[in-house]
Amino acid sequence: MSNTFSNKFIADEKNFALLQDTMWGPNAIRQSEELASHLTITKDMRILDLGCGPGLSSLYLVKEYGAEVFAADLLVDPTENYERFGSLGIADKIIPMAMDATQQIPFAERYFDVIFSVGAYMHFGWNEEMLPKLIRYVKKGGYIAISIAGLKHDFGDNIPPEMQPFWNIPEVARDIRGIEWWKDLWSKAEGMEIVNISEMACHDIAWKEYLASLDPNDEESKWDFDMMAAEDGKYFNTIQLIAKVV
Repeated sequence: MSNTFSNKFIADEKNFALLQDTMWGPNAIRQSEELASHLTITKDMRILDLGCGPGLSSLYLVKEYGAEVFAADLLVDPTENYERFGSLGIADKIIPMAMDATQQIPFAERYFDVIFSVGAYMHFGWNEEMLPKLIRYVKKGGYIAISIAGLKHDFGDNIPPEMQPFWNIPEVARDIRGIEWWKDLWSKAEGMEIVNISEMACHDIAWKEYLASLDPNDEESKWDFDMMAAEDGKYFNTIQLIAKVV
């Protein structure tokens, strides 16, 4: 465990400071490392990192594999990501861009070897249209690999009392679903074979590292602290969904 990319990255003081400043949720480098362990990634591959946020997942894919990565996000200024990648010496391997996956995707079909997404897909991939749309942009034999915040069991209408204050937000109730719910949704898509849908082992440590990066006195951070205290390890998981395009 001590020799993993994540642990070696965190052990560097400069890298640790970067991580503290750019974690938007459970440690994306931890999630990326576990998700990528199910794939064979090589330096000649072209990867779309969809919903990359501040680019931690893109950083991992380049640093560990040397792949060419298109770092796409709707909310982060691509110039900001470009400057961050430049400070890490990896700007020549990553193309930062602004992109809304729910709109037109500006690439040729079958352009990517892998579509990779960490901690973002649940916000736009909860409908039956998104996965078939993405499949078109992956080469036959390529992969779609996703990690998302999820539930051990879907709440449905039986929201636990301690979680009801957080599930009153419509986007949370829509986006955070159970593993069987996601399995059912993905099983409807044609043109791919499901390779793996399972809980991720890094869930606890990725969340622990994220919460440790937050200011407990910050009002926005308080929501995360209160939610995780209410959940207390009973309901949440991190789900990986991996499919091969055929």
